[in-house]
Amino acid sequence: MTHSMLRALAERGHDVRVHLFRRAALADRYALQGVQVWPAPLASRTPAALAAGADVLVSHLEGVPYVKEAAACGRIPVVSICHNTYSQTFEEASGVGLAVYNSRWMLETAEKWYADSDAPAPERALVVRPPVFAAEYRTTPGDRVTLVNLNANKGGEIFWELAERMPDVDFLGVRGSYGDQVVRQAPNVEVVPHIPGSGMRAAVYGRTRILLALSDYESWGRVAAEAAASGIPTIAHPTPGLTECLGPAGTFADRDDLEAIEAHIRRLLRPRAWAAASKRALARSAELDPAAELDAWCRAVEEVAG
Repeated sequence: MTHSMLRALAERGHDVRVHLFRRAALADRYALQGVQVWPAPLASRTPAALAAGADVLVSHLEGVPYVKEAAACGRIPVVSICHNTYSQTFEEASGVGLAVYNSRWMLETAEKWYADSDAPAPERALVVRPPVFAAEYRTTPGDRVTLVNLNANKGGEIFWELAERMPDVDFLGVRGSYGDQVVRQAPNVEVVPHIPGSGMRAAVYGRTRILLALSDYESWGRVAAEAAASGIPTIAHPTPGLTECLGPAGTFADRDDLEAIEAHIRRLLRPRAWAAASKRALARSAELDPAAELDAWCRAVEEVAG
């Protein structure tokens, strides 16, 4: 999400620089789709150095407190990109120049939180749904029932239970980049390593007939939007984020109701049912075109930066 938003700023001619603070096997500065990236060994390590020459500082997750400290050195506005509805997220975004939420329900939750809190609300708020450029993900769907990220919150345990209940159905499990992965062996399951975003079209969506999004908590559900670009239906646990993301294209079942999930899988594996669900997914993908929200994002950052 964050890179797509920074990429949009770079495409408008802005000088966009990302300073990485987690160690990785990268030694030199590089550019990614117009965004300049400083690996940890080269990144500014003091607040004053980070603020030097900046018109606005953007951060998310655990980086927000550090960026707020840096901004105070030069009276620079701060933009906080918020990915979840945890109290810590709202506390850290308190008082920033612009808070960006990934869904309407998240914005509404934040507004209620600040109304009940002594912490000052952000000066401005904006909703930017995780941008998915459909053309970058569109492919011919495959034949697997797929779960991306096999940790317990995402439905890793449920995935294996479904595979055991349905030995006649082929499943695909994609290791995630975070969380303890629930990995076992079954004759009808293939598990693949974590796939970078640029490889998801061929390695995942090109092999997927039905996507599972069985998260206990999900503020949005980007993989469901990515799958929709290829007309791949998603069976989802009805979190507020997934419900908003999928809208009328979603097939919903409680993550603890294995019988209902199995029934949905078997129904969607039938050609006519799949074709109807695929048509809804494609329509939802078109509705989620990010162009207007990215334009609003760029204009908001420009206004905050002065």
